[in-house]
Amino acid sequence: MEMRVFEIRTYTAAAGKLDALHARFRDHTVALFKKHDMTSVAYFAPQDAPLKQNTLIYILAHPSREAAAKNWQAFKNDPEWQKVKADSETQGVLTTKIESVFVDPTDYSPMK
Repeated sequence: MEMRVFEIRTYTAAAGKLDALHARFRDHTVALFKKHDMTSVAYFAPQDAPLKQNTLIYILAHPSREAAAKNWQAFKNDPEWQKVKADSETQGVLTTKIESVFVDPTDYSPMK
């Protein structure tokens, strides 16, 4: 069985924009990920300050790094995403930093 590759993404929200970022994911982004064959594994909100005030962490699964690159490009080019992003950022961008780390499950990981 070929293993999937996981992508751990950490978003730092602009000041006062975390709720809007969560709303954009909840109302639009997650469905658009699915549309573009990006598998949502989990979404996390840190419990402790200072990250609690401005951070969203989530994990996507992809069949491969190549598939991830292709699907991200399709997502970014999607007119629906472009409209959602523009509409959600009329009062300024929602994120100040986005980090992405691709990881492989270890041989003892329950999730592969």
